[in-house]
Amino acid sequence: MVTARMKARTAPADLLAALETRFCERLSTTQAIRGRHGQDESYHDPSPPDAVVFPRSTDEVVEIVRLCAASGTPLIPYGVGTSLEGNIAAVFGGVCVDLGGMKRVIEINGDDLDCRVEPGVTRKQLNAELHGSGLFFPIDPGADATLGGMASTRGSGTMAGRYGTMRENVLGLEVVLADGRVIRTSRRARKSAAGYDLTRLFVGAEGTLGIITELTVKLHPVPEAISSAVCAFPRLESAIRTAMATIQSGIPVARIELLDEVMMDAVNRHSKFEYPVLPTLFFEFHGSEAGVAEQATRVGEIAREQGGGDFQWASRPEDRSRLWQASRWGDRFPADCLQLEQRVHFRGADEVVLRQPADGVGPILDAGRVVAHDDEGMMIFPVRDPCHGVDEGLRLVMVFELVLLEDLGAVALPARQTFQQRADLFL
Repeated sequence: MVTARMKARTAPADLLAALETRFCERLSTTQAIRGRHGQDESYHDPSPPDAVVFPRSTDEVVEIVRLCAASGTPLIPYGVGTSLEGNIAAVFGGVCVDLGGMKRVIEINGDDLDCRVEPGVTRKQLNAELHGSGLFFPIDPGADATLGGMASTRGSGTMAGRYGTMRENVLGLEVVLADGRVIRTSRRARKSAAGYDLTRLFVGAEGTLGIITELTVKLHPVPEAISSAVCAFPRLESAIRTAMATIQSGIPVARIELLDEVMMDAVNRHSKFEYPVLPTLFFEFHGSEAGVAEQATRVGEIAREQGGGDFQWASRPEDRSRLWQASRWGDRFPADCLQLEQRVHFRGADEVVLRQPADGVGPILDAGRVVAHDDEGMMIFPVRDPCHGVDEGLRLVMVFELVLLEDLGAVALPARQTFQQRADLFL
């Protein structure tokens, strides 16, 4: 909600002096550093903070928060800047807290299938630490994002249908609140009935309720066998119905990704593939050798019933990596496009693809450009900026609320706003 309290502020000189005294060279006010921390991978214009500070521990984050709270200066937590929502833009000024230096893997509990990490640990770093243990962390949003950022944005990825999103894989958090108090949201136990689920409150809050300084996350056994396949369809509806039937049949497919013919043409040209320029499903199967073969056979039967072609397989790790890297390239839209993620029920998925994604949000730039993570019930459409020409600070809020209105509805949205106003670091 745009309110009178949402106005640009400049960090007080005495605050910046206090931060410089405490953090020395780990405080930066240079234009280059500030500019880099005011721009993520979204289409929004850069909105740099007044200063960037680089803490290395929870205690240092507490010091920063208390200093900023005393002067009413906004705080913007920062991971590596790979988000697509514009949530790191300092549209109201303030101090950016770069958590990239907090990147220790504190503890790996192989027997309990979990580990404790600092927020600056990236998913690739964690999986490198786990190499040889028989375990891995499956949440893969495409970019090598930090786990703190992935928790803050409730990241997911193409394997969400099999392994869940960050919501299901974060067991507990250490969080610095807006007044500098430190809380732990949960113990390591998988089950608890002790009141409010504070962990889920902070997962997806995008740093507005507190700064995450430690995470406990689930780990999963590395599958015995992994195989990927591509299947083309004559019509978009056939591909969608195949994905729906696969999931509704209870087949534990690890990934399903849908690209239409326009995106397949782009992927072929970009990655030098020669796939048919048709609506296409990308699959990945995890399990035992026999289990993977059974899954592939059942999915192949469903695909043939819908007119799908033969599977083209990629079983070697390097081939699978190239295949999924190509499909992720299809997620990239022009820099001036808003990537609208619309959640849909399976029953209505084929109808959504054939109409504008969100009535009132904006027309589709190209009606053929669709990327869908079918196992998540999510489709991504490029749409024209509905607030073109509006002041950048107001535009970010307006776009965010338009998408929230579509996602939550007119009744739930005011309740969310009321809660956030009670605890928001920005306000």
